[in-house]
Amino acid sequence: MSDHIHHHNEEHFSGSEIVRDIVIGMSDGLTVPFALAAGLTGAAQGNGVIVTAGLAEIVAGSIAMGLGGYLAGKTEIDHYASELRREYLEVDTHPEKEKQEVRDVFNEYGLSESSTELIIEELSKDKDKWVKFMMRYELGLDQPDINRARQSALTIGISYIIGGIVPLSTYFPIFSDNAHDGFIYSCIITAICLFTFGFFKTKIIGQPPLIGAFKTLFIGALAATAAYVIARMIGG
Repeated sequence: MSDHIHHHNEEHFSGSEIVRDIVIGMSDGLTVPFALAAGLTGAAQGNGVIVTAGLAEIVAGSIAMGLGGYLAGKTEIDHYASELRREYLEVDTHPEKEKQEVRDVFNEYGLSESSTELIIEELSKDKDKWVKFMMRYELGLDQPDINRARQSALTIGISYIIGGIVPLSTYFPIFSDNAHDGFIYSCIITAICLFTFGFFKTKIIGQPPLIGAFKTLFIGALAATAAYVIARMIGG
């Protein structure tokens, strides 16, 4: 009988936070510098201005995005620590109220009263496990990685730089001598990258990849078109 037993291995995607940071950095990196370069193409004659402005934007954008990721991660850590202190205090000062909150959690799952009381009795013997349970199931908070803020900042910043170099690279002298050619090449390579990035991004998170690919491509194209048209109008 044991020879016919098949072990079921559940496969869940891990590393969602890293992927989220890459998506944030890469999406903006591909879109914003591309829109900027497109807008400058409509107003500038030479590639030098576009490359200089583009590089400046990539540096500033990567720092701003990375800092935003760091502050978001730091806020998450601080929030968890604050709630953790509050839960420890409430367990000490209002244990019966906290036990009732445990009952409320298990009532939602339809557990019998006797089973619930047994769990509460066991939980209340270990304050750390009790507080951890309340953090997870009452507040819906998981303990964040203490290094999360720095990792997030680094991941978002690097992803933004990589994404930003793609549309700007075609304006370098080795690719084109004038802004118009650079713009055409930039449109082609950025469209391919946006489509590919959108495809794999949505595939990883379990969404229809083609729909995600076209959405990402559409957003990038819309931003670049708007910037180009506005620059043309202002530049006369």
